[in-house]
Amino acid sequence: MREAGRGYRLFTRRRVLQGAGAVALSGVSTGAYATGIEPFRQVVTRYAITANPAAPWPAGLSLRIAVLTDIHACEPWMSAERIAGIVDATNALQADLVVLVGDFVAGQRYVTRYVPAAEWAPVLGKLTAPLGVYAVLGNHDWWEDKTAQKRGAGPTIAGTALTENGIRVLSNEAVPLATRAGPVWLAGLEDQLALLPARRRTGRGRVGLDDLPATLAAVPDGAPMILLAHEPDIFAQVPARVALTLSGHTHGGQIRLFGWSPVVPSRYPGRYAYGHVREASDLVISGGLGLSIAPIRIGVPPEIVVVELGAGAVA
Repeated sequence: MREAGRGYRLFTRRRVLQGAGAVALSGVSTGAYATGIEPFRQVVTRYAITANPAAPWPAGLSLRIAVLTDIHACEPWMSAERIAGIVDATNALQADLVVLVGDFVAGQRYVTRYVPAAEWAPVLGKLTAPLGVYAVLGNHDWWEDKTAQKRGAGPTIAGTALTENGIRVLSNEAVPLATRAGPVWLAGLEDQLALLPARRRTGRGRVGLDDLPATLAAVPDGAPMILLAHEPDIFAQVPARVALTLSGHTHGGQIRLFGWSPVVPSRYPGRYAYGHVREASDLVISGGLGLSIAPIRIGVPPEIVVVELGAGAVA
């Protein structure tokens, strides 16, 4: 339910601009909407999910989780002032838990100014929730950090800025959340595309720093668990013991018409593009808030996602 408000198939500039060209051909007014109106909209999209029977979940427990992802801080598309408005809107939702699912850093060149972490991180630090505010990093948080790329490891500028502003960044680790029904574990996966091949000299594609087995092993057997993973493709390997996986990255394709996106940055573009997916367990892919590669959105407006997870969850 959406509420109105204010090898990899590569998500390349060429492919997105081809999609944008198709939109432009449909009419000047449509193109103007896709570049000048929809990118600045903001909606709240709600999902109500009852944990699958194979996932251990406390009887009677329902959690409200607010999900923010793909902020891509830059002007004019995502200024510090706009991020502040998103923070206010998120706090007003009174979620039990707030999670940030990566890509805080801009991922396109069509900007008037890149907003540095020293500006956006303190704004995000004003997010509040009874069970806390947690984050994982995305591919652009790694790709745009030349020092981290050269090192082949963290810390990253984005991760450090979040930590310094009171937001716990999870990197292949898990923490228990003290709910009224006992501990629920929140696990966070490191990015699956973190290192660019030129830096690693491996001759391979982008190299992930994710370690799903180690992340799952950090959670006691039989304990309820939620997983954060920037890219949704890992969901193909996620076992049924994980009640819910939350992802971003795809932006819903940024162009989505009649439930179909011409370009989706996924190994499984028809499988993990956008929205709620139920396989062994449940996955929610947010369309995100910002823009990547090209400044265009149509059919998938910027969104704050709210998931009501648990028995008797109602959106």
